Amino acid sequence: MESLPEFLLDYLPVLIFLIIAIALSAIILAASWLLGPKKPYSDKVSTYECGFGAFEDARGRFAVRYYLVAILFIIFDLEVAFLFPWAVSLGEVGLFGFWSMLVFLAVLTVGFVYEWRKGALEWE
Repeated sequence: MESLPEFLLDYLPVLIFLIIAIALSAIILAASWLLGPKKPYSDKVSTYECGFGAFEDARGRFAVRYYLVAILFIIFDLEVAFLFPWAVSLGEVGLFGFWSMLVFLAVLTVGFVYEWRKGALEWE
């Protein structure tokens, strides 16, 4: 180990950790593949949470409601992504930052009310 430069010796524990993690992952995957049951049963090939059969044509049409739910998720995911940093730095951004976030939340609320009125939140 004396032939390695000092800065590479600092990374030796990381390399050992990666080798162990990759080896352990491969062993666990191989064990589950070898020991796991291979017989599909009716629950495995049945319709699941999306509402479509598991083995249908992938180019089929989807209901618009799936896209509306996805848009709602993205909107509120963005809201959370902006709210956490804002809440952490609220003391530093001052009154302007406070009112800017209230405007942002108002725009999101208008979008939420619009989707609610259009019936996007009602699943049939």
